Amino acid sequence: MKQRVTIDKVEPLSHRWAKLDRYTIRYTRQDGSVDMLTREVHDHGHGASVLPYDPQRGTVLLVRQFRLPAYLHDADGFIIETCAGLLDGDDPAHCAKREAEEELGVRLSNLRFMTTVYMTPGAVTERLSLFIADYDHGSRIGAGGGEAHEGEDIEVLEMPFEDMRRMVQDGRIVDAKTLLLSLFLERELGLPPL
Repeated sequence: MKQRVTIDKVEPLSHRWAKLDRYTIRYTRQDGSVDMLTREVHDHGHGASVLPYDPQRGTVLLVRQFRLPAYLHDADGFIIETCAGLLDGDDPAHCAKREAEEELGVRLSNLRFMTTVYMTPGAVTERLSLFIADYDHGSRIGAGGGEAHEGEDIEVLEMPFEDMRRMVQDGRIVDAKTLLLSLFLERELGLPPL
């Protein structure tokens, strides 16, 4: 098959915490005609996210934290989500475990890989690896809350998985990775949809 994309120009717009570049490309359509397109692409690296589940008590661990885009759009900016972070050179499994220790204050066991997804493929390069893991009351190694020097101010939430499922159902949980991991855990446990 003939190559359908030619990159003509890349213009750096910002290379601070993340990279934002403007691409000018020639895109060959299915009918053979060629379009000149301009797209901005955000690149801050790849990440991992994990949903810890306590099989004895039926509880999960989530976080609530401020997200500026949500604040700017339609909410108070505080989103309930699974803990997540950038790989920072680690493999996804190690990243998921590290983030659980930093954000949730727990050491995970029985980490299970679910999938890797693009969360916003139209504008963001990030691929996010999703995991489910086990924890119990004895897994606690600290308070969690994230790394203050990284600007994190994270509230740790422990709740019955059934409550999480209802929050996904009624729209109180709107984060895509969290919704996906809720569905993966629901499937793993053999639960019928709500």
